[in-house]
Amino acid sequence: MTDKKKASKALRSKTNADSRAELIARLNEDLAGEYQAILSYVIYSQAIKGAAYMTIAKELEVHAAEELRHALTVAAQIDHLGGMPTNRIKPVRLSEDPEQMLRFDLENEIETIRNYRERVRQCEALGEFAIAEHLREILMDEQEHAVDLAMALGIDVPQI
Repeated sequence: MTDKKKASKALRSKTNADSRAELIARLNEDLAGEYQAILSYVIYSQAIKGAAYMTIAKELEVHAAEELRHALTVAAQIDHLGGMPTNRIKPVRLSEDPEQMLRFDLENEIETIRNYRERVRQCEALGEFAIAEHLREILMDEQEHAVDLAMALGIDVPQI
């Protein structure tokens, strides 16, 4: 192999390693968001009061369990890539107003959906197709969560 080919191969290898490191960093941000979702759904499911919110309160408990599965899946993918899953948690916004709690959750779900769509593209660009499939499964749940929250609020699901 010529020196030029060796240098080109080394550059591609470094670029790929940098891209994988970026993917790990971004997945850790997503994991911090999953931790936030678990906490917010646990808190909101118990703090929401009023007859109008009882059905959604029970659904938020289901969402909490799904978010835990998401966190475990994302952590496993980070480990697979050679990274260390974060222990950082994005802050949970609190309110006494049930509608505000649901709006907080909806905003978080919309952001999460955007992030995972980007992460799927990153994975595919790196040839990490299995990780992309795991993230697509999470995306389906997140989109369902957004629909549930929008319905509870009596609004259309925001365009993502």
